[in-house]
Amino acid sequence: MTVKMKMRVVMMASVLVFCAVAMGQQPRRPVQTPKTNSADKLRRAPQVVTIVHRLNGLKMFRLLLRSQEHLQTIEKLDSAFNLNDDVHTNVIAGLAMDDGETIAAWLPEADVEFGPSVVPALPTSPKMKGGRKALDAFPSSASLFVSPDITVIGPGGRRVAATYVGLDAVTGLSILKLKNKNVIPAVAISTEPVEAGEVVLLFGPEPVTKMRPIFATSLYVRMGAIEGRIEQVLTAPSGDIARFKVSSPKLSHANIGGVAINEAGETIGIVDGLEGTEASIIPATMIRRAADRVLAQQASVPRPWLGVRGEAIGALKVEQMLKAGWAMNRAADLAGRHRGILLTWIVPDSPAAQAALRAGDVILKVDDNEIQNEEDFTWWLDQAGPSSFVRFTVARPDRPAEELFNVKLSGMLDPAFGFNFRNRSAGAKGFALLDQGIETIVLKPLVATQLGVTAGLLVVFVEPLTPAFEAGLQPGDVIQSIDGKPASTFKPAPQASTFKFEIVRNKEKRLVTVAMKKN
Repeated sequence: MTVKMKMRVVMMASVLVFCAVAMGQQPRRPVQTPKTNSADKLRRAPQVVTIVHRLNGLKMFRLLLRSQEHLQTIEKLDSAFNLNDDVHTNVIAGLAMDDGETIAAWLPEADVEFGPSVVPALPTSPKMKGGRKALDAFPSSASLFVSPDITVIGPGGRRVAATYVGLDAVTGLSILKLKNKNVIPAVAISTEPVEAGEVVLLFGPEPVTKMRPIFATSLYVRMGAIEGRIEQVLTAPSGDIARFKVSSPKLSHANIGGVAINEAGETIGIVDGLEGTEASIIPATMIRRAADRVLAQQASVPRPWLGVRGEAIGALKVEQMLKAGWAMNRAADLAGRHRGILLTWIVPDSPAAQAALRAGDVILKVDDNEIQNEEDFTWWLDQAGPSSFVRFTVARPDRPAEELFNVKLSGMLDPAFGFNFRNRSAGAKGFALLDQGIETIVLKPLVATQLGVTAGLLVVFVEPLTPAFEAGLQPGDVIQSIDGKPASTFKPAPQASTFKFEIVRNKEKRLVTVAMKKN
């Protein structure tokens, strides 16, 4: 579906429904679970719950802005559209853990709820020491993004009171806490290694056979299960199971986020990806670690971030290493051993840059662990965790001996982030609102008029703990001008340290003075 088509669905109908649901209009409806022909399978898996995640208009715009389709402008809004109304509902399976009070779920849109996207390695203020406590000193606009709108439905269609604790960026799993323990049966999570050939059940949303009119008073959801078989088990460098793959001809994208159960009724994983007729599964041990990380912090836990891009030596030709400054004999030696990662790019001001790592360096070890490919490299960084020190053994093209570098990692709250992450702001010249922690979308004249302006940039996110956030800039504001110049073409004067934003909020003009964010 193209961005234009997506926007039309969002704006004209004021609702975008993923997975199998039949849904009515505002106001908020009760959620029901009709009888299903999967009842027997569901009785075997009482740990499978239903998660309903709603996004309002601003969060939906941010989701589209961050998508691969790069939404840049809003061309049209329905006359009844409200930025704070629910416009997107995602229905997905959740897993009740065996402690009787924790739920893990793969919520594909959870990352648009949070900021900052990059977490500093060294906090510069007591206010930046993490979690929701760090936001208490700032305006209440933070609540727009730190309190996801999530409903949990337990066995028998009962609503279950739960609070959202945080996102684990290593696995992409969200962790919730039940307000009342043991309201959902605690079922064992298997600690035994899975094996190829095992039969599993994959639980996820399925179509409701009797669809209701669009103006119905209820939202109907239903969980079902399909049978699959484990085809491949992928082992991590540490010897743990990193992923396993399940095949089934009935797989669809609705199964992403689904819960995998073995024939004994034990939980063995959560689906986090799909390729053809094969689903990629996060194993139970990694789910438990993700829950432990988030519960220990009582907040979202970033993924460790180094700030580099590179390629495995084993995948390179010697000629490519020569272009990176390596002599023929040393390049041939490294290539022959299929060992190490050649760094091709360093993000400015990243932990790697601050540690003086350079493009052309080859990372041979992370701590005492030898590196052969990108998967090894990413795995060991993930195990280290954000804000931790990592020792790299590095070979340099202009040095005969290997060198040791101790680097303190920072963090990235983005489940899609990986080893080849490219900083969206890297290399940008001049002033960019994104560098200031402000995400915006350009308004076309017709839409601008509906929001009480003639032109401008709609703010869809303000990164917490930034000067813009502290100054009171909020999602939903429309920036008309900066220092008296149109916001879309603004370039700051040399040595500028503050900016005057002329904004419109609820069709009223305001001035907000924002200090420049210092990286």
